[in-house]
Amino acid sequence: MKLSFAQKLAMTALVAVGAAQGVDAQTLPDSGARAAVIAQPGTATALPATTQEQQGQAGVLTADEAKQSAAGNVAELQQMIRGSDLSELRTTYNGGYGASLLFYGKEMTYYVALFQQKNFWRVIKTQDATRADVIYKDFVRQTLQLSDVEIRRTRLEAQKVFTERMIALSQDRANRLQADLDVAHQQQSIVNSQQQQTRAEATVLAQQKAAAQDQLRAQQREVRELQRQLDSGLPNSH
Repeated sequence: MKLSFAQKLAMTALVAVGAAQGVDAQTLPDSGARAAVIAQPGTATALPATTQEQQGQAGVLTADEAKQSAAGNVAELQQMIRGSDLSELRTTYNGGYGASLLFYGKEMTYYVALFQQKNFWRVIKTQDATRADVIYKDFVRQTLQLSDVEIRRTRLEAQKVFTERMIALSQDRANRLQADLDVAHQQQSIVNSQQQQTRAEATVLAQQKAAAQDQLRAQQREVRELQRQLDSGLPNSH
């Protein structure tokens, strides 16, 4: 079943606003899987100064076209998307910005919209298909320019989070290595103390051994002397 344009617009919340590349919705499947991703716009907001300057420099819009949004095209399109007669021909996204080319077949009229998330910024109305394509391409160019800072911020934020995660992992690794090093130092201290005690005991034992050997030699001399005295005066066995 083919979804109404308003129903397709209501599916915006399912689309990631931070998509970095444009999506060209030239054809919409009957299943509605690639439904329009312009959210039901709220009140229109003014373009930032930089965008207005870009439009002036581009010179794509005629004087009459430049006045159209002020004449109520935004409100008109907001009202029309609630019905089912408006067809979405193309939609391009860059970051949170987008441009759409819409067609009202009953009056053979094209609406070219520039929007940011849920807010229409500019809506140009024309019955000239070629002119509509030119304006649409210019609006797409503007979304590229407008999204540059947003995309850069998204990447920088991701890099910041990644770097902080790497710092945390490195700190955890450093903490574990420090803990291992502390254990090694503690064990080395214990071993050194044991070695000193063992060397001291070995020194004492060596001294005791030397004293005992001296005592043994003295005893042996005494035994030999006593034996000599005992044997004195006895006939020689030979």
